[in-house]
Amino acid sequence: AVKQGWRPDMSGVTPTGKRVAIIGAGPAGLGCADILVRNGVHPVVFDRYPQIGGLLTFGIPPFKLEKEVIQTRRELMEGMGVEFRLNTEIGRDIPFQQLLDEYDAVFLGMGTYTYMKGGFPGEDLPGVHDALPFLISNINRLMHLEKSPADFIDMKGKRVIVLGGGDTAMDCTRTSIRQGATEVTCAYRRDEENMPGSKREVANAKEEGVQFLFNRQPVEIVGSGRVEGVKFVQTRLGAPDARGRRSPEVVPGSEEIVPADAVLVAFGFRPSPAAWLADFDIQTQQDGRIIAPANAKLAHQTTNPKVFAGGDMVRGSDLVVTAVFEGREAGKGILDYLGV
Repeated sequence: AVKQGWRPDMSGVTPTGKRVAIIGAGPAGLGCADILVRNGVHPVVFDRYPQIGGLLTFGIPPFKLEKEVIQTRRELMEGMGVEFRLNTEIGRDIPFQQLLDEYDAVFLGMGTYTYMKGGFPGEDLPGVHDALPFLISNINRLMHLEKSPADFIDMKGKRVIVLGGGDTAMDCTRTSIRQGATEVTCAYRRDEENMPGSKREVANAKEEGVQFLFNRQPVEIVGSGRVEGVKFVQTRLGAPDARGRRSPEVVPGSEEIVPADAVLVAFGFRPSPAAWLADFDIQTQQDGRIIAPANAKLAHQTTNPKVFAGGDMVRGSDLVVTAVFEGREAGKGILDYLGV
């Protein structure tokens, strides 16, 4: 439809003169902006990256999501009246107080970008990389956004071990294959049945030549001066935990070292609340998630009445559709707050 010229019909929208700052051009921020602009509120979306989309753009490889889709979305939203200010980090380039002063409300949709560590020896060896910087460096090269060739994390000609069993781990394995790694192995501490990632993603990785080591828990990344391998212990599944998932138990005497030239750590993401939140009475849970309940009188309002939040930074890492939904619901909460 878009290729045939379809555009959202904004002819019945009456401008209200209200302006809302949105921090984060990922799924939640875009969902919020869509609701606001359709109701005559002018959204200005800030993001530290040079393109919109958040992890849709920089975390999900292009073989899973064509980046032209996101560029089209940007053009459609700009045509509707959404304003994007990219390469702009709130708290560094613009103080948060300035947004509170200049806008009628603020929406926070900054996602979860803090990568979880394994907490075992050797994680700081040269050749060990966190999943997200690896995936972002790959996207930056493919999209010609690279600031320096030295920023590119290249797996060509290397034996790669990916630690983790979710979709991000599969993105790392399949990206490594495409970069020309000689051997890619994914190690996960439970069995295949209990992997948190998509079954289809695992099947795709296997078809492309990725090897899997199930029931293996990393205890150390070994090497002298750089990565030479990963020391694993074998596990077996014990009794179910509080959430019903069977916990891995170590099999005594099962240590082994699997050789590797590079290790990618893909243990998932957790909230990364900005240091300035507390300065503006925006309260968080103990784990860093912002408190902005969907069932509040004004949906997704934080403990600062002028500030709303939604998506991963409120509920933790979740599906894209969930973040979009929450952004849209927060947009409705903002409309109620503004009396629009």
